[in-house]
Amino acid sequence: MDLKEIQNLIKFVAKSGASEVKLEMDDVKITIKTGSEDDGKTYVQQIPMNMPQQQMQQAPVQNQQQPQAPASEESPAPKANDNDKYVTIKSPIIGTFYRKPSPDKETYVEVGSEIKEGDVLCTIEAMKLFNEIESEVSGKIVKVLVDDSSPVEYDQPLFLVDPS
Repeated sequence: MDLKEIQNLIKFVAKSGASEVKLEMDDVKITIKTGSEDDGKTYVQQIPMNMPQQQMQQAPVQNQQQPQAPASEESPAPKANDNDKYVTIKSPIIGTFYRKPSPDKETYVEVGSEIKEGDVLCTIEAMKLFNEIESEVSGKIVKVLVDDSSPVEYDQPLFLVDPS
């Protein structure tokens, strides 16, 4: 297996969301482990089958595709200890996250947008149904945590809101 194939495999595993993949072939054994979302690293372990296992090496590989919302680049990211003062708006369902009501429309909210309770923040498509997600708090959008058209899980953080 050449380097290009290994890199493509790493990208595939990172996109799939799998935490660990093991691949054994005639001449090589590869284990790919993705770190937590916080560290954003992928660990690849390649063991030639003719070598003893005690000589194996692990090398961290920086994840090349880390999801970031485009709007988050406009303002500096809040520090971890600052996040305590923000309200996290989470996904109530599994589906595909959309920031716009349709491709030709404007986004519902941007970083810095003032929102009030009941405002629509995004749409999540689940089984061909488009569900508008409304805010349960009033405040200001500090960060968008998910890329447009990305799959989201139940209870996954979508937005950080400063309620003050």
